[in-house]
Amino acid sequence: MAVIDASLRKRVLKVIFVSLLLDLISFTFILPLFPKLLEFYRNSEAGPDSKTTVLARILDGLNAYKSSFSRPIDSRYDIVLLGGALGSLFSLLQAIASPIIGRLSDKYGRRTALLASMAGNILSVLLWVVAVDFRTFLASRIVGGLSEGNVQLATAIATDISDENNRGSTMALIGACFSIAFTFGPALGAYLSSIGTVAANPFATAAAVSLSLIVTETLYLYVALPETLPLKTEKQHASKTASESAPATRTNSHTLLNTVHFLFLLFFSGMEFSLPFMTYDLFQYTSSNNGRLLGYIGLVASVLQGGVTRRLPPLLTVRLGVGACLVAFAVLTRADTVRSLYIAATCLATTSATVVSGLNTLASFEASADERGGKLGILRSWGQLGRGLGPVLFTSVYWWAGRELAYTMGSAGLVIVSILVFAGLKAPPGSIRKKVASAKKEL
Repeated sequence: MAVIDASLRKRVLKVIFVSLLLDLISFTFILPLFPKLLEFYRNSEAGPDSKTTVLARILDGLNAYKSSFSRPIDSRYDIVLLGGALGSLFSLLQAIASPIIGRLSDKYGRRTALLASMAGNILSVLLWVVAVDFRTFLASRIVGGLSEGNVQLATAIATDISDENNRGSTMALIGACFSIAFTFGPALGAYLSSIGTVAANPFATAAAVSLSLIVTETLYLYVALPETLPLKTEKQHASKTASESAPATRTNSHTLLNTVHFLFLLFFSGMEFSLPFMTYDLFQYTSSNNGRLLGYIGLVASVLQGGVTRRLPPLLTVRLGVGACLVAFAVLTRADTVRSLYIAATCLATTSATVVSGLNTLASFEASADERGGKLGILRSWGQLGRGLGPVLFTSVYWWAGRELAYTMGSAGLVIVSILVFAGLKAPPGSIRKKVASAKKEL
């Protein structure tokens, strides 16, 4: 492995942090706007005389699905069902695109792949800015789903510039970006949506600010980000030795890691998506109440990632998060007070701060430098597949059979994930050396 200059590593980490924060804040703008945004399109396009529009046909299909449930579902959930369908579409498109983006970054370099991804992101947000009809907005989500590669490429870059001793803390930095963005981004998006500038698109202000952030991020990456892939492979490419293509020593198979990622996000994302329904049904929560709840989760996750997660070995991090998620499921199955809700929320914050970043770190130990982008892309693909299917499956059980059975089934699913994590996953030698090296330093 080529030695990485400390000053260069510090500079690249700064670029990753700033660019990913801009990207995720822009991405989270739209999250609290979905209900009102989709309601706006429904009111303008899905009336009795608009049966031929794309939105009208989609709503007809969703209503047919809704009518198949044994319990009546209030019409106020129509928008939620549509939002869930769009969220699933985005995740499923990510499942298709992520391995391709990862392999392209291995072949052409991280910087080139990331800038190409940013071009797609700019087009996606630009379509949202001009989306005066649902068809254009749908096109925006499709383009975004197929082109979004910032998170996985930031993960690959972070791995390129780190070694076994600091890889966990580097991955935790990416997780911290998520927590910070999800703490402040939705609130900022909600505020910007209250500023009307274009009558035909009431959300144009939020979309325009989102576009400005994405353009700023792209220019910043173009100017400040060096290519990081050769930092790990230039010696091998220069000498053309046999070690160039030597595979990494495997401790955990990628099949096992991908399976854990898929199953975990299948159940976790289902619970995450159903939470607003549960808080409304049990506590009559409004959007602002749910916003405070999500803000609390993001804040706790930020604190954990900054002070705890980055210091823990990756396997312990994953085990801690999966265990916390299992506790959250158990609490939500019987939750009947706001106090129990926030206990579960604290567990969810712990899960958010640990599992995905830990799995990414473990996967990075199991891939050589010239295949890392592709392997991390496949890992993300399986996770996005779980994130795409989870909300639909989980809410179906929730509406069909009720909260207790839905969360009990989720708990059973997390037990399976726990068995795989505690009995199947092993600590890679690199993460063990990190611990030993730390001990020597203290001596």
